[in-house]
Amino acid sequence: MTVTFTLSVNGSRLNRSIAQLAQIGKLPGGGVSRVAFTKADLLARQLVESWMVEAGMTVRIDAAGNIIGRYPGKREGAALATGSHIDTVTVGGHYDGVLGVLAGIEVVRVLHENNVRLEHPIETIVFTDEECTVIGCKAMAGNTISDAAYYRRTDGTSIETCLEKIGGDWSKIGDAKRHPQEIAAFVELHVEQGGVLESTADEIGVVKGIVGQYRYAVTVTGRPNHAGSTPMHARKDALVAAAQMVLAVNKLGVETPGEQVATVGYLNVSPNATNIVPGKVDFKIDLRDISQTHLEKLLVKMKQEFGAIALATLTEVEMTEMLHVLPTLAAPKIQNAIAEVCRELSLSYTHLISRAGHDAQEIGRFTDMGMIFVASRGGISHAEDEYTSPEQCTQGANALLQTFLKLDRLYD
Repeated sequence: MTVTFTLSVNGSRLNRSIAQLAQIGKLPGGGVSRVAFTKADLLARQLVESWMVEAGMTVRIDAAGNIIGRYPGKREGAALATGSHIDTVTVGGHYDGVLGVLAGIEVVRVLHENNVRLEHPIETIVFTDEECTVIGCKAMAGNTISDAAYYRRTDGTSIETCLEKIGGDWSKIGDAKRHPQEIAAFVELHVEQGGVLESTADEIGVVKGIVGQYRYAVTVTGRPNHAGSTPMHARKDALVAAAQMVLAVNKLGVETPGEQVATVGYLNVSPNATNIVPGKVDFKIDLRDISQTHLEKLLVKMKQEFGAIALATLTEVEMTEMLHVLPTLAAPKIQNAIAEVCRELSLSYTHLISRAGHDAQEIGRFTDMGMIFVASRGGISHAEDEYTSPEQCTQGANALLQTFLKLDRLYD
């Protein structure tokens, strides 16, 4: 049958699903605590699996514990995929990750109840532990770390035990890897977790890509000494040097042309006493941008400035890389499809980058990726007062549905 733009999601049903899932792990303040592999997470996974089956999908769990619901197409082969995660931070909200999963199920519900099959199968995926290890999407991209100890939980629980709880199998983690021949394109709907859409008053964000990220641990070493008896010119004050470096990081982010952000969010002073010249300071840097080339240039400039500051303050500086995540650009074909859908649905939109990481970042390493954002009130996420209105959730889900209809014609 011919699919037209009269097909739309059931917004009331979608938002009821969001509210119902929020009851699992509900906190007294209205937020949600559904940390991966906990009882609440397991209960939520069971509920979502049941909804997938009711929507006409077959469900399987891969070695990484990812829940994969598949709705058949007119032909077998590579699927059009969507999804996100349902685990939360310790004190989270109702929408982060959840919207993308439940909108994916709602899209399939609409197709199923209207007896519509696309040319491609559709997969809705619940990725495992997005908020901590990101093991689900990394395993699907073939990028997990082989050392199981790396994924051990803070309470000492092994990843082997965690995955066994949810039907996964660490010993077969390599089997979770997917290929373009299996997933032709992946589109993730997500709340923005920022304030761009509110500031532009646009309804939809067409994501250009997800930023790359560097994290560095920096140690500045001077010489601790008596604050009263050490002349100013004779000091090797690690805190004075570190303070200049922190300002240099901020200046790099503010004054360098580009879309980068640069943050120092952790600082520890030793010996941290009022009457002692600080002898050592540890701080950590978070540096993000959509261009890996630009990130490399920022790092070179930052290291040069740190060296100059250390020389001038008679201190020593050591930098250790803690994290390096490559940027992932959204496929132009998918960006264009989302923008065209917005025009056809009379939804205002803007192009923007995602400064937060998402499951789509890893999936985009092996196949075409795109993302649709809807606004977060006040730019707030990972908090009890995280909020995206029912209307905004519905608009995002409709954009996802129509994007799938369009991509079904664009991909072989």
